[in-house]
Amino acid sequence: MAEIYVSTDVEADGPIPGPHSMLSLGSAAFRADGAMLATFSVNLELLPGAEGFPETMKWWGRHPEAWQACRQDPHPPAEAIPRYAGWLESLPGRPVFLGYPAAFDFMFVYWYLIRFAGRSPFGFSALDIKTMAMTMLGREFHHTSKKHMPRQWFGPTLHSHIALQDAIEQGVLFCNMLAQCKR
Repeated sequence: MAEIYVSTDVEADGPIPGPHSMLSLGSAAFRADGAMLATFSVNLELLPGAEGFPETMKWWGRHPEAWQACRQDPHPPAEAIPRYAGWLESLPGRPVFLGYPAAFDFMFVYWYLIRFAGRSPFGFSALDIKTMAMTMLGREFHHTSKKHMPRQWFGPTLHSHIALQDAIEQGVLFCNMLAQCKR
């Protein structure tokens, strides 16, 4: 079964799930050849008893358009996350989680999948785009950032802090990197 690369971005109101909420989830599914197959996007209601982390909420104050976008039409996680799991399972291959940084986004997605869907179609692993760039560029991890990556790896979409747009941007980045590896 072919792998389907599911570039995923989340927006959250704090550093960890549980005490803080995932506000928005966006995923874009890509084949290895760079073809985008499908997307999924949902804004989520806050978790009961959770609250925004002060530093994160200060950051959101500097990004009012993105805040407004992730607060439009929120859905209960108990309804939205099982739909997301079903969407992942409907993809024509085995889903591989992609993130930038994978550690943050995967932590939220995995927690929400287990809590609200009872399963993770990703298993418990994720592919980190920044780590892949580090190995391709031969740089130290902390000296690998998007501003130091070749421009040809990027598509036309700019990072907006809107989950689906950022997931698409990161998926294009990954597919361009993967194509370079295969040359």
